[in-house]
Amino acid sequence: MDVNNLFSVKGKVVLVTGGAKGIGRMIAQGFVENGAKVYLTGRDAPACSSAAADLTSLARNGGSAHALPGDLQDLAQVQDLVRRLTALEPAGLHVLVNNAGAAWGADIDSFPDHAWNKVLTLNLHRVFSLTQLCLPLLEKVARHDDPARVIHIGSIDGIRVPTVSNIAYAASKAGLHHMSSVLAKELGPRYITSNVLACGPFATKMMRATLDAAGEYIRSELPLRRIGTPEDVAGASLFLASRAGAFCNGALIRIDGGASHVSKL
Repeated sequence: MDVNNLFSVKGKVVLVTGGAKGIGRMIAQGFVENGAKVYLTGRDAPACSSAAADLTSLARNGGSAHALPGDLQDLAQVQDLVRRLTALEPAGLHVLVNNAGAAWGADIDSFPDHAWNKVLTLNLHRVFSLTQLCLPLLEKVARHDDPARVIHIGSIDGIRVPTVSNIAYAASKAGLHHMSSVLAKELGPRYITSNVLACGPFATKMMRATLDAAGEYIRSELPLRRIGTPEDVAGASLFLASRAGAFCNGALIRIDGGASHVSKL
């Protein structure tokens, strides 16, 4: 077995939601630098264009990045996104990375009702919508020995009770984890896999305030004594998308340095 082929994603077409920033950008960079053609989507069109230009400048082995903006909260825009992707890539889509997400921090007494709509729509409902709409593209490239892949970016807050009050986010990620398992059973016979990367603390915009306020404490409590790096989440994504991960279906992989195993009791 040749490791260069076993973990290769060269020539694969990849769609990363929320790919212009944070963990999505980390994952996108990993694919681009290893020869994949990556489409970045998100509601911030200028950010998508800027990230695509930056990532293409880092590309190797024929990789490239392309902006394909769309507001994933809006079903009509999700439908339009898939229409545009189909026109650009009629031969099919190898990898869908469902990364876009929203959080809303507030305690139980002040948590607003409308926050549930925002968080659950983006983190759970539209993940299903986009996956469903992408099925024809995924099936075009799906093979029994090299399936099409759907990778969901979950969270350790969907596994454990979060350390901060983030009720809708935690519930949405727990739902995402279970939905991935259901999709694995439903789509496996169509040679499409569904897996979750449950991420712990990474240096992202969503985590910035927390890390600024308590970064040293968080690091000291983590079993590996550090937060995640781009290589950590990109590496796990490349594994799931490559031949090495072809038999992985319905898995939940914790990318958290052991954070979800730390207990204060």
